[in-house]
Amino acid sequence: MTQKLLHSFIVEEHIKNALKEDIGFGDITTDFLYSDTDEITAQLNTREDTVVCGIEVFKLVFSILSDKVKVNTFYEDGAWVEKNTTLAQIKGPARAILTAERTALNYMQRMCGIATQTKKYQDAIAPYTAKVTDTRKNTPGFRMFEKYAVMIGGARLHRFNLSDCVMIKDNHIKHAGSITKAVELIKNNLSHAHKIEVECDTFEQVREAVQAGCDIIMLDNMSIDEMKKSVEFINKRAIVEASGNVKINTINEIASTGVDVISTSAIVAQAPVIDLGLDIL
Repeated sequence: MTQKLLHSFIVEEHIKNALKEDIGFGDITTDFLYSDTDEITAQLNTREDTVVCGIEVFKLVFSILSDKVKVNTFYEDGAWVEKNTTLAQIKGPARAILTAERTALNYMQRMCGIATQTKKYQDAIAPYTAKVTDTRKNTPGFRMFEKYAVMIGGARLHRFNLSDCVMIKDNHIKHAGSITKAVELIKNNLSHAHKIEVECDTFEQVREAVQAGCDIIMLDNMSIDEMKKSVEFINKRAIVEASGNVKINTINEIASTGVDVISTSAIVAQAPVIDLGLDIL
C-alpha cells in the first residue's frame, strides 16, 4: 500500500528535472572516457545501518537515461539493514550508470536518512500507542519524497499542504477574536470533507476548542502535567496532538500522557543523510 504512494508518472518528471540540473549539456568526463558500447556492473552498498527507502526511485533514475540498465534489488523499502549490505546490483551501459549515479544516490540517501530517523523516534515511544507525525517543515520541491520516507519509517503523515486540513494558530485566533469565532467563521465556508485543528497553549484554550467542536486539538509546548490534564478533559472528544520540545529523549514521556499523535519536524529537518555507495565491480 505504502509503495503505491509514489506513482512513477509523478516521480518521473521530478527526476528528469534533477537529471537536467546535474547533467547540463553532458557528462564531459564519462562521455569522453567511455564509448557508447562500454558496459559495467556495480553494486549499491550501505556504509552504515539504515532503513531502506527509495529503492524504486533509485531504479527509475537509471531507467530514464537508458532502458538497457538493469537494476536487481535485494531489499524492499522498510527493511532494516546493517552497514556493508548490498542493496542492489546495476548492470548496463557505463555512460548511463555513471551519469545517473549521483542523482540516484542523492534521492535514496536523503530518503533513507528520514526513514531511519523516523523509526528511531517511533521506536522511542514504546510501550505507548501514540504515533509520530511529521510537519510542513520540508525541503521545497522534495516534499512527496520526504513524506513517503516518513511513512516508510513507521510514522503517520500530517497535512500534505495548506488545503488538506484547517490549522488554526495563534495569529488566526488573534485576528478572529477567539477560538470559537475562528471556528465559526471557518465552518461557514469549509467543505464537509475537511477537519479542523486548533493549536492550544493553555488549558483554557483546550476547553474552548472542545466546546467549539474542533476535530483535532494540538497541545503546543505544554508541560507534562498540562498535557495529562488536557487529555483527561478532552476524553476522546477530539484527536489530541502534542507538539513542541519533541526530542528523542523527551518523546516517551510525552507519549505517556495519553496523546494520540506527536508531531515533530526533527524526523525530517534534522535527519542525517545516510552514506550509500555505488561500487564498480
